[in-house]
Amino acid sequence: MSDTDIAESSASPSPVPRKPTVALALGGGGAKGLAHIGAIEEIERQGYRIVAIAGTSMGALIGGIYATGKLDAYRDWVSALAKMDVLKLVDWTFSGGGLIKGERIIETMRELVGDAQIEDLPLAYTAVATDLDREREVWLTRGSLFDAIRASIAIPTVFRPQNLDGRRLVDGGLLNPVPVTPLIREPADYLFAVSVDGAIEAMTPDVPGDQSADAYNGYRRRIGEFIGRLIPHGETKEVEPKPRDPGMLDLLTQSMDLMQANLARLRLAAYAPDLLIQLPRNISTAYEFYRARELIELGRARACEVLTAWKPPHY
Repeated sequence: MSDTDIAESSASPSPVPRKPTVALALGGGGAKGLAHIGAIEEIERQGYRIVAIAGTSMGALIGGIYATGKLDAYRDWVSALAKMDVLKLVDWTFSGGGLIKGERIIETMRELVGDAQIEDLPLAYTAVATDLDREREVWLTRGSLFDAIRASIAIPTVFRPQNLDGRRLVDGGLLNPVPVTPLIREPADYLFAVSVDGAIEAMTPDVPGDQSADAYNGYRRRIGEFIGRLIPHGETKEVEPKPRDPGMLDLLTQSMDLMQANLARLRLAAYAPDLLIQLPRNISTAYEFYRARELIELGRARACEVLTAWKPPHY
């Protein structure tokens, strides 16, 4: 055997470096939560492996779809939505404690990515909801993935509550807008959180194509006027034009945003993650799903900025 053969036989292959693992908390926020997609993709691009996810409301939806391995399919689908496509997903109702049944949205998601049992997913997953009758936070870690997601996204008065195992469940953001606590005991190197409840920032988002400010305002007004007609009110006689008051939908979403932003700030102070990726709460309204591409890129950019500046402790 030559010296070269001996050298080659004694050399061992270089070990593949282990990716640091992450437990990821995803907050609620309606369409704003689409920023989670860009944040997740950037976290993976920078060499981290996500091994556990807890999500509230839209965070539960994005996290659940990621756990099935179908986030790419969902991203492509939601990025192609136009305004009228969003409205077609809404199944209005006049009973049951909400203006929207929510069944059409969930069935569309089931058809797109397929349902699964949470316990069969390849990573630990928790959807956070609120039990209205017992007045407590609920962590859903077993059973149908989309039943759990449907409970977590049930914004009070907008969606009907989800009846699950004898409990009336609504949006987890009422008690835990950015669910770090379900992940504290997960065996991951780091605990990251993505929140879209940050302080308001001055911004002029680009609106592609025909989605001008006038078009957007008309779209929002039509939804608000429709919902307003569902609420009985007395007739008024105006002598002179007055500034338009906020519609019911505007007032509800603004109130929910304010409540969740303050609660998120308190919860994150009490249970601080290793890294917080936070976007301002005025990046969009809760129902601007037709701005998916822009919101995904905002999430990606903010995650890149925060991760690049972060100096992680040794694990």
